[in-house]
Amino acid sequence: MNKFLIVGLGNIGDEYANTRHNIGFNVVDAIAKENNLKFIKNKLAEISEYKFKGKILVLIKPNTYMNLSGNAVNYWLQAERILLNNLLVITDDLALPLCALRLKGKGSDGGHNGLKSIQETLNTENYARLRFGISNDFSKGRQVDYVLGKWSAEEEDKISVKIQLAIKIIQDFTTMGLQRTMATYNNK
Repeated sequence: MNKFLIVGLGNIGDEYANTRHNIGFNVVDAIAKENNLKFIKNKLAEISEYKFKGKILVLIKPNTYMNLSGNAVNYWLQAERILLNNLLVITDDLALPLCALRLKGKGSDGGHNGLKSIQETLNTENYARLRFGISNDFSKGRQVDYVLGKWSAEEEDKISVKIQLAIKIIQDFTTMGLQRTMATYNNK
């Protein structure tokens, strides 16, 4: 049975709940909710697990804060004996329009502290990530406020639909592989 590590990036704490930066948490929370799963506090992360079409998906939400996410990812890859090519990180992305989804197999951190931490800890850029567009609709010098800001009611309606698509992409990544899933969903 193949095992996958699905990492939702975000920051712990009520003050960060439902912020743009926590979209990764929102996606894995939605998977858990749909499958009646509970996250359990464990070493460096909250963790849950479920089976999908003969695959085991280990879901984690690092509790290390964003800039130390690599510690949790590395620990759980080792603890669960999951291969690097079975890692998928869900992250927010300012460079993409609101709700755009892009699956990539490698790339730079793009200035994202969570991805930077993962890449420094794993010593590679070669891991899959699902980038969830949050747009860059903020005034000069207001990036931090925007990224850590809450979704508007109008945005939440759009986000919930795209979270469902993100779940489908994650499931297809585990069954079809990276290349076929990218070909199916990217640029649509």
